[in-house]
Amino acid sequence: MSEIQGASPPERPRTARNRTSSGADSGRQGVALTLTAKDFKSDQEVRWCPGCGDYAILAAVQSFMPELGIPRERIVFVSGIGCSSRFPYYMNTYGLHSIHGRAPAIATGLSVSRPDLQVWVVTGDGDALSIGGNHLIHALRRNVNLKILLFNNRIYGLTKGQYSPTSELGKVTKSTPAGSADSPFNPISLALGAEASFVARTIDSDRKHLQGVLRSAANHQGSAFVEIYQNCNIFNDGAFDLLKEPDTRDAALIRLEHGSPITFGTDGEFCVVHPPGGFGLEVRETASVSPTEIVVHDETVTEPAYAFALSRLPALDLSHTPVGVFRKVSRPSYDALVRTQVQEAAAKVTDPEREFASLLSSGDTWTII
Repeated sequence: MSEIQGASPPERPRTARNRTSSGADSGRQGVALTLTAKDFKSDQEVRWCPGCGDYAILAAVQSFMPELGIPRERIVFVSGIGCSSRFPYYMNTYGLHSIHGRAPAIATGLSVSRPDLQVWVVTGDGDALSIGGNHLIHALRRNVNLKILLFNNRIYGLTKGQYSPTSELGKVTKSTPAGSADSPFNPISLALGAEASFVARTIDSDRKHLQGVLRSAANHQGSAFVEIYQNCNIFNDGAFDLLKEPDTRDAALIRLEHGSPITFGTDGEFCVVHPPGGFGLEVRETASVSPTEIVVHDETVTEPAYAFALSRLPALDLSHTPVGVFRKVSRPSYDALVRTQVQEAAAKVTDPEREFASLLSSGDTWTII
C-alpha cells in the first residue's frame, strides 16, 4: 500500500479509550478508537476553487469517519483524475491518486488482496463515466467491496469547462459552442443496470442527508455507489439550484425513506404512484389518489426494476429528483468469492514446486530454437 505523493503517512491513532466497539475491529479486542474529524485532516493545503462543493463533501466525510471506529491506517481513498480526485491528499489516511478512469480497477486489486482495509473510491462524472466507464460498471457488477463516491457537477472542471457525460442535452460549453448533441448518462440508472447492490444519491450542501447516506454505504458489504450532486461555481454554477433553493426544493426533491410512502412537497402534496395499466412510476397530486395507491419505498427489493423506475423520474430540468438510498440488497462480494477460490485451491496443493512444474509443462508447449 502506497502513500499519496506529497502527503505524510497517517499519524499513529490517539490512545484508545475503554469503549466497546460496535463495528469494525479497532486493533484491540473489545476496544474502539476515539477519533475526531481533526484526526482525518491531513497537513496538505486544500486547493479547490473558493466556493466549490468539494469543500462541503470533504468536511462531511472527515466528520463522519470517526463514527466507523476504524484506525486510519486501515482506510484507503483511491481516486482517478479530476478536481474530485485531489480528495486523497486531504484525508489523513492512506490513499492513491491513480490513473484517469482506472480508480475502480486499482481499488479492486487492493480490496481483494487486503480484506482488512476499507477502500473508498472518489471520482467525478468525467473520470468515472467517460474514460473510466467500463471500469466502473465492471466493479459494480462484480460487487467488489468498495465505497464509490461519484461527484457529479455535470461539467469538466479540471480542464476548464468542457461538457461531460452528464451534461444536459444542448449544453453550451467551450467544447460545444452550438450546444451538446449528446444525451446524458443517468448515473443511478447506469449503476442499477450494472446490478450494483447499493445505489444512492445525495447533495453536497445537505450535510445531514449526505452523512446519512455515507453511513449506510459504509455499513454495506459489496459495491456501494453514491452519486453526489456537487456544484462547480466556476464552470457550471447553479446547476442544482432547483434542488437547493428554499422556494423550489420541496417541490423538486423526493426524499426516499425505507418503509415510508413516497410523498413530497411543502405539505406532502405530491406523491409517487404506479400508472394505471402502465409500467414505471409517475408523480401525482396526493389529494387525487387513494392512500393505498401511493408507493411505499422499499430499498431491499431484489429485482432492480423498481429502483430503476425511481431513477427515471427526474426530467432534464431535475424536477422530481429522488435522493436517498434507491437499492440495498445482499449478494456475495467478488472479494469473498475470489478468496474462497484461492483458499480451496491452496488446500489441494501438497507439493507447490511439483504442481507449478506440472502446470508449466501441461498442454501445448513450444521449443524456441
